Parts: sequence; C-alpha cells; structure tokens
Amino acid sequence: MATREEETAVAETQEIPEMQGNFILEDPSPICVLEVPISGGSDPDPDPDHTTSSTGSGSTRSESQPIDDVTDTEIDPSKDWNQWKSMFENIRKKSVRRFSVIPFITTYEVITKKNIKKKLSRVTNPCDVVIDYDGFPVPKPSWRNFDFSELTAATDDFCPENLIGKGGHAEVYRGQLHDGQIVAVKKIMKAEKQDDDLIADFLSELGIIAHINHPNAARLIGFSIDSGLHLVLEFLPYGSLANKLHGSGEFLNWEKRYKVAIGIAEGLRYLHHDCPRRIIHRDIKASNILLGEDYEAQISDFGLAKWLPENWVQHIVYPIEGTFGYLAPEYFMHGVVDEKTDVFAFGVLLLEIITGRHAVDSNRQSLAMWVCNVSCRLHSDNDVSTLVDPRLGNDFDPIEMKRAMVTAFLCIDHVSKMRPSMSRVN
Repeated sequence: MATREEETAVAETQEIPEMQGNFILEDPSPICVLEVPISGGSDPDPDPDHTTSSTGSGSTRSESQPIDDVTDTEIDPSKDWNQWKSMFENIRKKSVRRFSVIPFITTYEVITKKNIKKKLSRVTNPCDVVIDYDGFPVPKPSWRNFDFSELTAATDDFCPENLIGKGGHAEVYRGQLHDGQIVAVKKIMKAEKQDDDLIADFLSELGIIAHINHPNAARLIGFSIDSGLHLVLEFLPYGSLANKLHGSGEFLNWEKRYKVAIGIAEGLRYLHHDCPRRIIHRDIKASNILLGEDYEAQISDFGLAKWLPENWVQHIVYPIEGTFGYLAPEYFMHGVVDEKTDVFAFGVLLLEIITGRHAVDSNRQSLAMWVCNVSCRLHSDNDVSTLVDPRLGNDFDPIEMKRAMVTAFLCIDHVSKMRPSMSRVN
C-alpha cells in the first residue's frame, strides 16, 4: 500500500502542472486516486503457496485456479478429450510460424476451417474438454459446444433486428436458447483475414477466456465451430457503456458512472495482476464495457488480447490494432504493448465517463487532446465544470469527481512509465 508521501510524489512528477493547483484531494485514497471497495481476484482467499514472483515487475501473482476448474485427477480421459488434445498437438508439430498470442499454441503453419470443424465437432461432451498448454490444464465444464442450428434458432437466423453490436471482426446478436436463457452470440467475421488467421484468433480468444474468472469480465457460455466460428456469452441487460453514454436511452447519473469506473478498474487490475497469466486487453473502450444487473461493469471482447509472459517487460506487435482515440502513444507509434497500454485506454475511458464526450469527436480530435487543451484554462479560472458532462449539472460528488479527474490525467501521461499501474489506481 502506498504511503501518503509516495502518492504525492507520483502526482507531482506527472507532466500536467496546470492541473495540480486545482485537484488537491481533501481526503485522498490510501492506494491511489480512486476510492473503491476492493473485491480482489476470483479467489477471495488466495493460497499463499500458489504465488510466483514476476521477474519483470517484482510483484507477486496469484496462481489460483478459476472457481469452476478441477484438477487432472478429477478428469476422466475420454475419446473426445483425446481428439481435442490431438488437434493442438498436430498444430504444434506443423509449426513454422509463431503465434505468441495463443497460450496453448506456440507456433503453427496451416490449419483449415474444415480440419478444425472436423476435429472439434467430435467433442460431444464439453464437460470432458480440457484446454491444456504448457502443463497448465484448464477444464471448463460449463462450456457448451453448440450446433449451428441451435444458434440460428436462437437468433432467428441472425436476424438484423437481433444485432446488438458490430465491430471490425465480429457481429454480436441477441439470442434465446431453447431452455429460455438469453445469450449474446458473437459471430466472427472473415473480413480480409484468411481462414488460418481467423482460427488462430478464435483459439487465442478461447484460450485467454479460459483463464479469466472475475465478476468484472464477460463470461463465456460456449462456442460453435459448425458453419463458422461463434462464441456464446452471457447476455447483460443494459448493453454497452457506449450506448448509455452516447445513446438516446436512459441517462447515466454520476453514481452509476462512478460505479462503472470502479468495476472497469477492478477488472483491469485482475487481468494485469491477479489473473493466472498476465493479460493485456488492447481494446478497452466504451463499446467493450457491458453493463449487468445493478450496473456492474464487465470487460468484454478479448479478440485482440495478448498474453505477456512473466519475464517479459513488454511485447512488440504488428500490425497495430485497436480503436483510434484509445491507443497509447508508444503502441500507436512503435507497437509496444504492456499493462500501461490498457492504463492509457482506461484513462481515456474515464474521461469519456466524466465528460460524456466521444473518444474521438466529429472533427477527428481525440478526447485526450481536447481535455489537455481545456485543462490549460482551468489553471486560471479554477472551473472544473468545463470538463464535466453538462447533463450532470451539479449532481455529483465533488470528491469522487476530483479523484476520477486526477486518475484520468495520470493514466493518459504520454510517458508510459509515469502512468500508474491498475493496482495503484484502485
């Protein structure tokens, strides 16, 4: 836990001197800026024997298994499991090209959609499926292997009226399964990618989600590789944060916005520090934050996520993928990816929550740039209302607002090492 002096030193080293005179916290958070109830990772009482030290940061990391995991001795090997495992082993043997984003496939050459469909379609009992990589078994008894006919029936043949989200690589449809359960069906779109790249991305996302178990991360129900690649996720009733902030529906008051910000921060802290493997999301934005009951935030869409090994300080990726307005400078210019990539995006998202403005406006000006320009005037007139969403009026807690503003400015520092880690943010 950081001391009061350490927090002050961190704030004073940031290159935002125009803000320092206006955002002095009367009652600063003992950890960093956001005062939040800490829920921790998926294991509320982690076993101290299941921690390892990160050679990159010197921090400890919980290695506790997800709640619905079981041990190897509890798995009864079956023909289905052998076929599943064989598929990944065959990919390894054919490897000439490295896919570092895939935790259970270090390299691979060619795999066609036909082959993966043929092999995965034999998995008839998902309770026996274990994704195994680097000696780290991750059974997911709750995952279902859906037939395509089930998904077409659930979504009314992927009717446009059921389309609830669309991105560069996927469409998301609302659906209702035969048992009445409401789900979100993510349909992977080919775009300009080849089949082998699509499958690599699909397996990567499955492998990453397999190790995520946190209330502030989207929950996978199942998948389908029959007539295309699909992920079936839990449906959240309030949709995305983007729709709430910028849509014409229900107005999001400050209490709900602050709660959402806390949930996002907790989810990112889990991915960076408490998850069994370090995960960099790479596409934190308002449309990838889903809102559940009581406006609990869930981070979704791990299609661009990267695994960062414990002994790696950062990762260089190409091509640059993500959403303009949320991209950290070092990532946008040099392809450098680490936890601070997500921290920058979180800072922009926090500004979006505060201001009610889009990450990029109609003139193609980024929100981060706009806020920095406006902040120069705040030093003289000491009027923070210029930044606050005018729809909020004065209906917000001033201490929470100041904490959120300071946090956002610390997170969008153009020097990555000056940004706080998510463990310090909340």
